Amino acid sequence: MSSPAERYAAFRQRQRAEATELAGFRGRLGFGLDDFQVRACEAVEAGHGVLVAAPTGAGKTVVGEFAVHLGLAQGRKAFYTTPIKALSNQKYLDLVAVHGRDHVGLLTGDTSINGNAPVVVMTTEVLRNMLYAGSDTLDGLGFVVMDEVHYLADRFRGPVWEEVIIHLDPGVQVVSLSATVSNAEEFGEWLTLVRGNTEVVVTETRPVPLWQHMMVGKALHPLYSAHVDPTAVGADPPLNPDLLEAIRGAQRTGSAKDVPRRGRGHGGTGRGSGRRGGGRSGHGGRHRHQAGRGGRGGSPRFASRVRPAPRPLVVERLDRDGLLPAIVFVFSRAGCEAAVQQVVRAGIRLTTAQEQRRIREIVERAVAGVPPEDLAVLGYDTWSLALERGVAAHHAGLLPVFKETVEELFTAGLVKVVYATETLALGINMPARSVVLEQLVKWDGSAHAQLTPGEYTQLTGRAGRRGIDVEGHAVVLYSDEIDPVAVAGLASRRTYPLRSAFHPTYNMAVNLLGTMSRAQAREILESSFAQFQADRGVVGLARQARRHAEAMEGYAEAMRCHLGDFTEYAELRRRLKQKEADVSRERAADRRMAVRRSLSGLRRGDVVAYRRGRRTAHAVVLNATDSLDGPTLQVLTDERQLRTLTAADLPHGVTNVGTVRVPKNLNPRNPAQRRDLASTLRNALAEGRLAASDPPRRRSGGPAEPDADVAELRRQIRAHPCHGCAEREDHARWANRWERAAGEHEELVARIERRTGTIAQDFDRVCGVLTRLGYLEEGDGDGLAVTESGTWLGRLYAEKDLLLAECLRSGVWDQLSAAELAAIVSTVVYEARTPESGGVGALPGGRHGMVGQALSATIGISRELADLEREHGVRVTAPVDPGLVSAVHAWAAGAPLGDALDEAELGAGDFVRWCKQILDVLDQVSVAAPDAALAVRAHEAMGLVRRGVVAWSSV
Repeated sequence: MSSPAERYAAFRQRQRAEATELAGFRGRLGFGLDDFQVRACEAVEAGHGVLVAAPTGAGKTVVGEFAVHLGLAQGRKAFYTTPIKALSNQKYLDLVAVHGRDHVGLLTGDTSINGNAPVVVMTTEVLRNMLYAGSDTLDGLGFVVMDEVHYLADRFRGPVWEEVIIHLDPGVQVVSLSATVSNAEEFGEWLTLVRGNTEVVVTETRPVPLWQHMMVGKALHPLYSAHVDPTAVGADPPLNPDLLEAIRGAQRTGSAKDVPRRGRGHGGTGRGSGRRGGGRSGHGGRHRHQAGRGGRGGSPRFASRVRPAPRPLVVERLDRDGLLPAIVFVFSRAGCEAAVQQVVRAGIRLTTAQEQRRIREIVERAVAGVPPEDLAVLGYDTWSLALERGVAAHHAGLLPVFKETVEELFTAGLVKVVYATETLALGINMPARSVVLEQLVKWDGSAHAQLTPGEYTQLTGRAGRRGIDVEGHAVVLYSDEIDPVAVAGLASRRTYPLRSAFHPTYNMAVNLLGTMSRAQAREILESSFAQFQADRGVVGLARQARRHAEAMEGYAEAMRCHLGDFTEYAELRRRLKQKEADVSRERAADRRMAVRRSLSGLRRGDVVAYRRGRRTAHAVVLNATDSLDGPTLQVLTDERQLRTLTAADLPHGVTNVGTVRVPKNLNPRNPAQRRDLASTLRNALAEGRLAASDPPRRRSGGPAEPDADVAELRRQIRAHPCHGCAEREDHARWANRWERAAGEHEELVARIERRTGTIAQDFDRVCGVLTRLGYLEEGDGDGLAVTESGTWLGRLYAEKDLLLAECLRSGVWDQLSAAELAAIVSTVVYEARTPESGGVGALPGGRHGMVGQALSATIGISRELADLEREHGVRVTAPVDPGLVSAVHAWAAGAPLGDALDEAELGAGDFVRWCKQILDVLDQVSVAAPDAALAVRAHEAMGLVRRGVVAWSSV
């Protein structure tokens, strides 16, 4: 029993605890706080910065909400920042529900609501811009919440986070909320270095346990053996033997059949069933590698192909086992839409009559302001029918109002299955009971890449709704491409390292130098997390370099030849290989140029012969254009087919064999007129009125002219003593290894040299470009001064900031109308998702019109900048992309939505998203343009773009 003194001390401690702001905050929550939340909130109230790293759904945003509460209680402003507008919009509504509209504002670039409120939600870019502009809004700022701060690893958004953290006033408390990262302590150490005392609070415990499953055909099987605790699976968890047996059975038969279940809970995935996997751990260990990718190790040599379970079957199984609502990640926008239609066509209905009525009411309210003609273009009927069935898609290509309606219905439990791309996992609050992964590979913008453990954790973290579900479920659909061992590895490694993507930008450079000396700017940049990590990484790089040097010594010994210097011989072979590749590329380029020349100069009525497979085809030219992508022919074949031919379609080129008369008013879409012109063409061919009609053949068909350098290198190789060695190819293999190791060693040494002062050196290179162009000028000593041009460059925050500034300064956009300006601004904003989807459509006014001339000038400036950046060793700015020019011009000129979408060849959501970014840049131009008339037209262009679907508020 405690003494009176101890009881009194405990009483006073309770009194102090009850008097804190945290006590008042907890009292209105309606639920208890976890230990990590209490620790973090106590650190905030004690005046410290805090970094909270916790799994998705753990409740780390409570700490940010407490910082907001504390700011209001202390009479200090609180900013809540997020990396994306959708998350800002959602957080704004959450805080309005608690504190009221008078106390909460929203700033996201294209949206401004109550910006002087004591609590403002904003994207991180907005706060960065405020800091550089010295905005009065920063007065009285006490707290900044940085939600999803692990975004500083994002190569586009990441640098902004570090700019904000470095430049915020020292008196501002920063509350950083992050997904679970493996180097949280390192990040916290850097925060302490630049911000002062920062408490790091890490938890890897999910509030709702997550059970891992794999679906093989119709059956669901736990991923792990029975005794594995999914909240702490360990480094090498044994796989469920029944799962491996099911996979082997599926590989033998080409279909996945249920296998006898051993032990409680196998295949049953209702509440609590995932806790037991059946079988003994010894079986799991013994069979672990016997049913991997394509049946690795244990499958028959000629195993049948196994496909994932059909989508309707997956939904039925989840529904039967009580695992809905579910999010199914597909990683393809078209795949999401196709999945919804497959489920609807299968007749699946997941909603009651009462739920359908509620869905209809919510949907009709959401689209009440949308013109009926736009709804037809947007596929409203198909979308709303699927919603009433309880099924929906969610991806970046969806119109914002549609996407937000899906989120509302799913959160309300009315939509039961959502097919989504990974963008849903980026902070949007849409938890589910289950998450399904159809595959473990996604397109990363340049190639198909395997999911990382961090991505897998982020996606599956949506499973399990706190306060609703006692457990969440992650389901991977088995197919030949899925390796259960790899899945176990992804699921058991729940953390990933945070790597800085920080680098100096042109805008950053002029803003820094506008307020401080060059030496001070370098010092600030060297305090970045990127430099902090670089300095720490040198030790590891040096260790790698030593290992490479040792390996090279071994390879050099193994390739030693008694007949001569094999290093010299290997270098000759390398040079020959490189020269042959160069010659091959040059000849391919010559062939492409020859093809383009054969297409150039053709006119309406010219008859061309070309190879089509093994036969000769003839066609009459109806229209010939020469775009930035090369010549394009619209032709009518002798078989009455309308075709569009480019150099890519004609590897052998074409031969002009004569002309035929094409009626002046020919309508190519009229079948009768096509038939008559094709008949004229065939008659001319039959009567011999056209020249010999053999099309060109690929010149590489015969023996190529030998290259003198190649011949000389081959002669030197044959004459070298090592060429006659009986072990020549063995030596060559070791030489190849030595060459690879030497290249890697050279790169490591260069990286070590670059590590010291890396960021400051990059800053110097950026300053070199700006000085050459006149945005900076040499000052006293080593100083640099910002010129008048540099001052308005400091107001341009677009990703292609310098290109935008050069276009404004050169005046190449000065003569454009408002609609034309909006169209041309799209080129410095838009980036096609894949290289194949880029290209130039029909330009308003043609190539020689105002837009065409401005586009050519913009492309020219872009190329000149790229050359200058290469010269100075600066990362090259991405080239302009004219893929949206015609669509944005049509939209700004008042065209209907359907016409604009046809021009854009994009989904409505993508079109709106790009238009919003165009609005951001037009707003910057309206402030920063050196030509006053252009600034006025930029403001006018904003009004033209911000209409219809683009103007619909997402808040």
